[in-house]
Amino acid sequence: MSRHVQVTVDAYDPRALSTFWRDVLGYVHPGPPGVDLPEGADPLAAWDEFLAGIGVPEDRRNTRSAIEDPDGRGPRLFFQQVPEGKVATNRIHLDVRAAPGLQGEARMSALETECDRLVARGATRVRRHEPAPPMSTGHIVMADPEGNEFCLD
Repeated sequence: MSRHVQVTVDAYDPRALSTFWRDVLGYVHPGPPGVDLPEGADPLAAWDEFLAGIGVPEDRRNTRSAIEDPDGRGPRLFFQQVPEGKVATNRIHLDVRAAPGLQGEARMSALETECDRLVARGATRVRRHEPAPPMSTGHIVMADPEGNEFCLD
C-alpha cells in the first residue's frame, strides 16, 4: 500500500515562501476548513478572516501555510515558521522537472528560461551543470527566497 506524503519546510516567512513555491509548481493555497471559496476568491484573505474569527492573534497568523497540487497528484507542501534562518546545505531538496523529454541545447535553453522566470520571483541562481552524457543531462541549481536549494531538472 502506498502512502500520501506531505513535505514540510521550515521557514522564516511561511506565507511568502509558500507563495513562491505555489508559483514555481503551479500549486494552489487551499481554503480554510469548512469554508467554500467562490471562484476567484483569494484563499489567503479567507485564511486571514478565518483565523481572526477563531481568535488567533494577528502576530500568530503567519506561523504556517500550505499549498496543494490542484490535480491531486503531487505532495502537499507545508511551511512552518521557525525562529532561525537556514544555516547549512539541505539534506533533501526538490527537483523541479522543467524540461521533460528535452535533451542537449533545447533542454538547457528550457531550463534557462525557467531559471529567469524564477529569479524574477525571488529565487537565486546558484550554478549550472552542463550535460555530461551518459550520466547527466544537465541541470541548474537554484535557491528559493530563504536560501533552500532546489534543482531545475
